[in-house]
Amino acid sequence: MKHLVLSAIALSFFVVVSYATINTTAARADSAAPAAAGTPSLYKRLGGYDGLAAVTDDFIGRLVRDPQLSKFFVGLSDDSKARVRQLFLDELCAASGGPCLYIGRDMKTAHKGLNINEAEWNAAGADLTATFDKFGVKQRERDDLGAILAKVKPDIVTAK
Repeated sequence: MKHLVLSAIALSFFVVVSYATINTTAARADSAAPAAAGTPSLYKRLGGYDGLAAVTDDFIGRLVRDPQLSKFFVGLSDDSKARVRQLFLDELCAASGGPCLYIGRDMKTAHKGLNINEAEWNAAGADLTATFDKFGVKQRERDDLGAILAKVKPDIVTAK
């Protein structure tokens, strides 16, 4: 049972790579706020909810198939997978300036004991890059999301 709980929590990590259990208000102010009046939010630039859902589904699929990362998803029921997907989507939506509310745990709590290392973080980043490539995500949006990720990394990568 503990393994199932940790596996469910792990997916939340890879989900931004887990994006935003940083203070959502700060995330919006730092990277999701429009650069100038009339400029769409990061949420809108990423295609709104439907665009984020497509990115989420592709990214999670890559993580589950990644030989280096699949261990974090062993034993999840279909219901657990659906919950993790929704939490990730809500996190991404909120962090990018969308209307969603993330109700999950903070990243430090969610990843405690998983011993995620730099190589696993980088593998998840490579999977995220492949997803961005598939959907043609532009560099500006990649950079904005990168700024969000940089803030949560210390709470996620804890193994030496």
